[in-house]
Amino acid sequence: MLVDSHCHLDFPDFADDLDGVVGRAGVAGVGILLSIGTHVSRYDQVLRVAERFPNVYCTVGIHPHEAGVEPFADVETLLRLADHPKVVGLGETGLDYFYDKSPRERQRESFRLHIEAARRTGLPVVIHTRDADDDMAAILSEEMGKGAFTGLVHCFSSGPELAEIAINLGLYVSASGIMTFKTADALRDTLAGVPLDRLLVETDAPYLAPIPFRGKRNEPAYVAHTAARLAQVKGVGVGELEQATTANFLRLFTKVPPP
Repeated sequence: MLVDSHCHLDFPDFADDLDGVVGRAGVAGVGILLSIGTHVSRYDQVLRVAERFPNVYCTVGIHPHEAGVEPFADVETLLRLADHPKVVGLGETGLDYFYDKSPRERQRESFRLHIEAARRTGLPVVIHTRDADDDMAAILSEEMGKGAFTGLVHCFSSGPELAEIAINLGLYVSASGIMTFKTADALRDTLAGVPLDRLLVETDAPYLAPIPFRGKRNEPAYVAHTAARLAQVKGVGVGELEQATTANFLRLFTKVPPP
């Protein structure tokens, strides 16, 4: 069984096809789907999708793109919303200095609030990072020094330095369809060095469809193609990769009952 550890099933891209999307995921062997929150103001929409399907769970958080425009969530708000049984993590949150859609200080402040909520709940924090490796490494190290928390760097596209820091801090790394792209040799080399017991797989659907679907709408069923390519990179069988990444997901997202 596979897990799509990061998708956005509440997005309009799936509004007319949600039953089909979840059904095709099941046919492809994807038994658990984690739909990720990006706006606290749209929490009800994310939760509604998770409540509709027994194998779909969700998170609550503010994407760094939205940190400057969302009603700013304090830790107590995140704790209250995360109390629902279908909410199994915090985020996605983090730093995006590529698009810079929100002021960087606001992104950093929001990120730290999510980490504090993760620390207090014991739930993992789902981390987005792009072109922000130095600040990301510094904040992760500083915050871990204040008290342990769990989490993963989703859609990993950075270099080996940040991967090593994340692993040494006890975090996980998630591979997306990016690692199947022809131009992603450096990323594949980095992922080859990540221990198998720290890897997850994801789609980030509706974005970043893997080869051979690149350029089309992504969906959770396609995580099987990413898993197959990652198995090649790691030099293991597909079955072993599926078993390991699913076990890692369940070890990290402890509110999700084993199937």
